[in-house]
Amino acid sequence: MEIKLESKDKYSVKFSYRPELVTMIKNIPGRSFNPQSKSWMIPESSKPHLESMAKRIVHFEPVQWVNTVVSDQRPEKLLEIPEMPQLTIDHGLKVQPYPYQLQGIARGLELKRFMNTDEPGLGKSLQALATINLSGAFPCLVVCPSSLKINWEREWHKFSDKKAMVLSDKVRDTWPFFWNTGLYQVFIVNYESLKKYFVQSIKPGKKLTLRDVTFRENVKLFKSVIIDESHRCKSSATQQAKFVKGISDGKEWRIELTGTPVVNRPKDLLSQLSIIGKLEEFGGYKYFINRYCSGPNKASNLKELNSLLWQKCMFRREKSTVLKDLPDKIRSVMTCEITNRKEYKDAERDLIQYLRKYKEADDEKIQKALKGEVMVRINILRQISARGKIKEVAEFVQDFQEEGQKIVLFCSLHEVVDQLKKIFPHAVSVTGRENSDQKQQAIDMFQKNPKTNIIICSIRAAGVGLTLTAASNVAFVEFPWTYADCCQCEDRCHRIGQKDSVTAYYFLGKNTIDEKVYKIIQLKKGIANAVTGSLDDVPENIVDMVAKLFNEEIKD
Repeated sequence: MEIKLESKDKYSVKFSYRPELVTMIKNIPGRSFNPQSKSWMIPESSKPHLESMAKRIVHFEPVQWVNTVVSDQRPEKLLEIPEMPQLTIDHGLKVQPYPYQLQGIARGLELKRFMNTDEPGLGKSLQALATINLSGAFPCLVVCPSSLKINWEREWHKFSDKKAMVLSDKVRDTWPFFWNTGLYQVFIVNYESLKKYFVQSIKPGKKLTLRDVTFRENVKLFKSVIIDESHRCKSSATQQAKFVKGISDGKEWRIELTGTPVVNRPKDLLSQLSIIGKLEEFGGYKYFINRYCSGPNKASNLKELNSLLWQKCMFRREKSTVLKDLPDKIRSVMTCEITNRKEYKDAERDLIQYLRKYKEADDEKIQKALKGEVMVRINILRQISARGKIKEVAEFVQDFQEEGQKIVLFCSLHEVVDQLKKIFPHAVSVTGRENSDQKQQAIDMFQKNPKTNIIICSIRAAGVGLTLTAASNVAFVEFPWTYADCCQCEDRCHRIGQKDSVTAYYFLGKNTIDEKVYKIIQLKKGIANAVTGSLDDVPENIVDMVAKLFNEEIKD
């Protein structure tokens, strides 16, 4: 760009055509375009605006001043990381956020279109929904992985006064009615279903472009979009990235959440920046590629890129930097759909029949015998639910892999262990099937090898005595009956040598016995003995507690 003083009261500005530069210069008061000289004319009174624009673009557009003196041609705070602001208004949530979360909410309100790339376990979803809640930008669309839909629904209800709905075939065409009547303010959809709910037609062709997609009119209703695990859109060539881009375009509020905005190289940012409408502020596609994706590793000027991201559209905190704000442990309930619902319902009906017989039994010996039968069927139900959760658990773990985070998975069934190892062949395991040398080798690999980021542990074989402090994340595919045993498993990571707060994720099958058992765990934190399948180890009132939780089904 050449900026030349043509006369005492006028500057001419010439540059190679860039849409983003044209947009910026059109915001300068008094500007006009001279078609003969193909230059923009700026009045001297608008020199401060011209200088400000030059500072903003100099990182991607060389600026040459001719016949004039300027105060400072350096870009504004080019390599500085801005401080996070303080929230000066009430957060409007049902819970009290941590101090760093309040700062994230405040920064989100400033940016409107941004990426929250906090490390997993720091509450990105809470910050995002609080930002939208304070902005009043409803209806809001949440796009997330399938395994997180129910979790998002519950978090809106838990943290705010807004009602959220997971889109389903039942409301495929009628969901706007629920917004228009004030019943729901938030709508949740997984990436794979975007086409079903929001795409009207796709023009046939060899290569799909966004211009080939016609969206339904209902996408215009949304005032805001939250895109969870946005690194799934890192490739603009994918259908889901195109759909997210098309749905998000024009929205004032667009929030991307990901612990790994860059999975491989800076190029991963291009599509994500485009979705939130920030790519042009980095010089556009070609400039971004040349400036930040050069060299043998296809990565260059990274310190500059990091600073510009922080200034324009991104923030990130790690557990270690906000540790003083965090409790020693954070527990998160992840409710997911199971893939074997019919098998589960059949087994559930069988359990309910036995519970009814147990409840009606007068003879003490018969009741004792029935209690054993009931426990067998309860454990069968839990096993069916565990198998049904594998798909969504695997999807969750894959996100951790992409984020470079280590994670410990706890389960009981050998079948579940085997299926997980089939999905994650490089994972190590500690179960009852390995000898002591094999177990120690698995632990050492997980603790010392950065590439070994998943360890699959049997609750019985690895619930005590092991140190797995290389991870600060624990996920329960299956879980014990008691609070004490849950703590024992969590404490494989939460022990001396752990530098981070530990996050424990509990996967509960939706509308399954998992939810009932988890309630029992919360109610009976004092119970010290686990249910191991042996009737002698069963706390006397466990069957009664399960029967009580199944009470409505027993009455039917």
